[in-house]
Amino acid sequence: MLGAALTSFTTFFATIGPVEAAVIFATLTPGVSGLERRRIAFRATVIASSILVASTLAGGPLLKQLGVSIAALQTAGGIILLAIALDMVFARPTSAFKLTPSEGAEAQHKDDLAVFPLATPLLAGPGAMSAGILMAANADANPLELVATVAALAAVMVLTFGLLLAANDLTRFLGVTAQRVLMRVFGILLAAIAVQAVFDGIRGSGLLG
Repeated sequence: MLGAALTSFTTFFATIGPVEAAVIFATLTPGVSGLERRRIAFRATVIASSILVASTLAGGPLLKQLGVSIAALQTAGGIILLAIALDMVFARPTSAFKLTPSEGAEAQHKDDLAVFPLATPLLAGPGAMSAGILMAANADANPLELVATVAALAAVMVLTFGLLLAANDLTRFLGVTAQRVLMRVFGILLAAIAVQAVFDGIRGSGLLG
């Protein structure tokens, strides 16, 4: 159970990207009061958490109804996470960590930043949702591991909320170099988890006899 919790925490931390989200949050709210920043951070965290918990708990059963096997889910999820991990390692942030130009322009004029772009796609993006479904699939036969996965997600979201509240101080303290170092470290860990998921999926498919 502890191993599942640590793997889930690392995966969620890497795919949700609390540090990157805090940096973007700081750039989107330069003239916002402290009270309003706390309100936006809280709403974004709650909305993103709801999306991710729903995808973690319901994504696997939904795919099963569509005839998608656990092995296929593990392989596909591992490939998606590996693509994100490689971008993290080589400092090429994907849409999981970076807004497109059109999204950035829209975000600057949004009345409620909590929903867009903070809750989605920054926090609850495709990578994080895929990670939740994959972690739940790995814990399919063990309810305690599923509880550990959800608990790890909750821990990451609590940490994310704290980093959003301290976004301005965090960006000044870390600087660009430290942010990139953290991204690469978690990218390497995520790559290892992703490759293991692909191995598990291929082994579970029976293709290798």
